[in-house]
Amino acid sequence: MSRLRALWQAASNATKKALSWKFEDLAPPSELCIFNFQTKDDLRRWNLYADSEYGGLSSASLEIKGTDEHATGVFSGNLFTDMSQDSRRIMNRSGFCGMRSTQLEGYLDLDPYDTLALRVRGDGRCYISTIHTENWVNVPGTTENNTWQAFVFIPKGYWYVARIPLSRYLPTWRGNVMDSQLEMNPSRIVAMSLSVNAEGGPVGAVTGPGEFRLELDWIKALRTL
Repeated sequence: MSRLRALWQAASNATKKALSWKFEDLAPPSELCIFNFQTKDDLRRWNLYADSEYGGLSSASLEIKGTDEHATGVFSGNLFTDMSQDSRRIMNRSGFCGMRSTQLEGYLDLDPYDTLALRVRGDGRCYISTIHTENWVNVPGTTENNTWQAFVFIPKGYWYVARIPLSRYLPTWRGNVMDSQLEMNPSRIVAMSLSVNAEGGPVGAVTGPGEFRLELDWIKALRTL
């Protein structure tokens, strides 16, 4: 076969292949696994925080439970609403704990997806899912990453996949909701968080000081539309 004919044949085959592509071949996968919670290395991607950093009494831990074949992460601890007089000068409430992922390398792009899903087993409390994005919402005098939060009620005692549409996340700053008309840029995500407060939540949710326990299997992005 001559060189010219070989080049023509290669071009013809490439054209046929391109014409045979389906939309499914070009679209991103229907789900993207962002975090697993099966190994100690998985948990090293998270940092804990609590009101005790500011004078409160709440505490939290993140551990691996189960066997190698069925290991899960367990975020647990105790919530206290008591505060010392000195701590009241630097915070106006207590009774909270959380876990935040380490800063991602570059950006996590969830623009092709519309839902965040968490496979969890909870305690009947309401948790807060937070997405941190690059700062493009102008907050006077700050260069902090933007935070977008959604409440998620976790039923008690059985494994459950909580699905949170990205459209449900509201922009917040220091716990206060900002202009709800702002839209998140899902292509510039830098970190994620999960937290729990002693107060707040829907009717029927466990509230108040005391123990909390949330088992985690994975966090994924879903394309459902």
